[in-house]
Amino acid sequence: MTADSYQHPDAIVTTEWLANHLDDPGLRIFECTMKLVYEPGSPVRSINQRDAFDAGHIPGAGYFDLQADLSDNESSFRFTMPPPAALATILAGRGVGDGTRVVLYSRDSLQWSTRVWWMLRAIGFDNAAVLDGGWSTWIAEGRPISTEGCAYGPETLNVKPRPALFVGPDAVQAAINDTAVCTINALTPDIHSGENLRYGRAGRIPGSVNISAAEMQDPETLKIPTAEDSAGRFIAVGADSAARIIVYCGGGIAASLDAFLLHQLGHEDIAIYDNSMTEWANDPARPMETD
Repeated sequence: MTADSYQHPDAIVTTEWLANHLDDPGLRIFECTMKLVYEPGSPVRSINQRDAFDAGHIPGAGYFDLQADLSDNESSFRFTMPPPAALATILAGRGVGDGTRVVLYSRDSLQWSTRVWWMLRAIGFDNAAVLDGGWSTWIAEGRPISTEGCAYGPETLNVKPRPALFVGPDAVQAAINDTAVCTINALTPDIHSGENLRYGRAGRIPGSVNISAAEMQDPETLKIPTAEDSAGRFIAVGADSAARIIVYCGGGIAASLDAFLLHQLGHEDIAIYDNSMTEWANDPARPMETD
């Protein structure tokens, strides 16, 4: 893990770069924003933000409803990664092809765009980038907005799956006593400690450490930290010395921001526990730990 610079700069684009390339014929821009609604005693609900997108978005952009468009809706869990071939078919129909360049952005949190970025990487598509600062920085800088529909035509997208980028509960449990694996919880500290009972049973996966995704982006600008700052936070919890890192959260969304930054820092063996605490905390056979 290096603190000098991010290792894959093509996977991060600035608002200035995007503004200067809006007319590139091979560019595909997608907003990925969703909203999570937490109500005491009820499962977490996800709501798409298509109305906000329709009211104004980056010119040319399309919109991904992560739950309806890009998830396995036969799963009993929210946002489950679909089979790679099925995901590729959907993406190709929306204009993502082997020769295209994809830029992903979101509002309120970068985790929505990093989730889709991680999914694209999991099916072997490596020409995608996250917009640093997202919508927050775009509008703060007075960049152009549009209400026009997306005009991307269908493309051909070949699949080269990387199944190791997602893991299930058995792999997570096997890692609990494995000193070569660092398991990171990307949820907020109050959930990690057991104070907040958002996912039913209190606490965390035993032995896991906490790097909240909310702390890995500026709350106002949505800019990511410097490489030095990001590396320092991961080093502080021992991730730099791990041969493998598993990141989890509530449903594999916040975890993707931590995973994205770890990848940027040069760590090569990173996986997201896809259904995360929505699955783990509701299975009484799985162990839990609190402060």
